[in-house]
Amino acid sequence: MKWEPLLAMVLLFGLGLWLVWNPNPAIKPDPGTQVQTLQLGPIKGVVEVSRAEEGGPARARVLYRDGSASQPISAAEFERTFGVSLDRVAARPSTPLFRLLNITSWGSLLWVAIGFAGQAAMFGRMAIQWVVSEKQKQSVIPEAFWWLSLVGGISLFSYFAWRQDLIAVLGQTSGVVIYARNIRLIHKQRRRAARAAQRLENGDTVDLGGGDSPLEPAAAAEPKPARPHIPSPVEIVRT
Repeated sequence: MKWEPLLAMVLLFGLGLWLVWNPNPAIKPDPGTQVQTLQLGPIKGVVEVSRAEEGGPARARVLYRDGSASQPISAAEFERTFGVSLDRVAARPSTPLFRLLNITSWGSLLWVAIGFAGQAAMFGRMAIQWVVSEKQKQSVIPEAFWWLSLVGGISLFSYFAWRQDLIAVLGQTSGVVIYARNIRLIHKQRRRAARAAQRLENGDTVDLGGGDSPLEPAAAAEPKPARPHIPSPVEIVRT
């Protein structure tokens, strides 16, 4: 098995991880402030929460992804503007894991787990197809490829729907239908082959399909009868 494709996968994953983990350079919070992710419709950025002293009133700035920032506002102004308490926003757990996964609560980890499971199934289908093809020295698509594709497609569809990612949802919609259709075709072909084998055992007529004539095993196995000899006129005269 070639090791170069595996190395390429690892390097590409490392690049993706760096792009996800690396914060937006345009967003520059002040040192010592608390930062929370903000998404209000199409508006994305972070909320920078600061306090003049421990336990004192909180003030906030909204840092947008384009590098701009709002003026500092009080907790009351923040609640009137965004409809949520600033203390509630500041109380949300903010950990490196949450920032990496782009979530704001522990309950969201369940959906992230569904997304990871779907992605693992998608990777598993390619790994199985790769191993089988390498063993047979030709491109082969085993049935397990379609089953893992179906499980992974449904899982990723659910995860992206929770993320409200329309593009990703559309990408999985057609895939799920195609995966299920291939599985159905495989099982229909097996049932036809099983019925044909049973008919051959019973000596029944089997339609080969595709315009071929029906095959009658019992008749085909019997030797053809010899053609009767018809005497010629010369033989008759001699007789």
